[in-house]
Amino acid sequence: MTDLVIRPLVAGEEQLFDSLADPGLVGRAVLGETYAGGSYRPEWTWVALRGGVVVARAAWWAGPDDPAPLALDWFDFTDPTAAVALLRAAPLRAEYSILLPHGWRDDPAVRAQGQARIDAARAAGMRVLVERYRYRWTLGCGLPARPGRLVFRPEPDDAVILDVLRRVGEGSLDAHTRHVTATRGPDVAAREELDLLRWMPSPRDWWQLAYTEGGELAGIIVPARNQTDHVVGFVGVLPGQRGHGYAYDLLVEATHRLVEVGAEVIVAATDQGNAPMAATFARAGYPIEFERVDLV
Repeated sequence: MTDLVIRPLVAGEEQLFDSLADPGLVGRAVLGETYAGGSYRPEWTWVALRGGVVVARAAWWAGPDDPAPLALDWFDFTDPTAAVALLRAAPLRAEYSILLPHGWRDDPAVRAQGQARIDAARAAGMRVLVERYRYRWTLGCGLPARPGRLVFRPEPDDAVILDVLRRVGEGSLDAHTRHVTATRGPDVAAREELDLLRWMPSPRDWWQLAYTEGGELAGIIVPARNQTDHVVGFVGVLPGQRGHGYAYDLLVEATHRLVEVGAEVIVAATDQGNAPMAATFARAGYPIEFERVDLV
């Protein structure tokens, strides 16, 4: 068998990355994206070749000013052994989130493609953290009426926001929050959430704290925009205010505020195991566009 060559791309080799024979049933391809259109860095893009033919590929992504990758976006292969070797050889580490069509396990071809990537990532040392729903709301879904039970106010002090995020994290059903809290503590989990929200290029004054009519703090919303989409950046209810259905009020308010700044499409996500939040998205008219499996 021809020796396997694993290496990063050099500038101008985008066509080599795209030369892999892949059906495009899962991953970034389901969004109609291409590697060349994604502002990926050659040094963070690796290929495995046999006889000059690409048999596995991986591309890590980050914002233009980030010093290290934030996510493994592309991971495709025709040779599973080469794929595992590539992930082990590349000196890059970031969460792998694989996009999958909704109900992907019901289609044998899609299930085979998705499971093969999950299995290869696990063989390379990763583990499945959570399965998620990704939503895509459009104006055609209908704008839900504001319930009017909460009062929203801006909060410019990051120290206050950090404390709110830490309190919202108590008893959270979000797997990422629970993972960081369990491994590095609640303060680190809150700080990472704040850093992610600050990383997004949307204005800071979009962030709002929510209060009951009696003046009690109920939760927080962060309508936002990432590099490509308007997004529901964060919705969280304080532990003492749970059980009143306020998550719906928060999501509706975030939706209205994004529409007010021109959003015609809003992307959001939640863990499949977070049944209350999944029900809240459904009630607010957010249809599931894709599923996602996150590996760390």
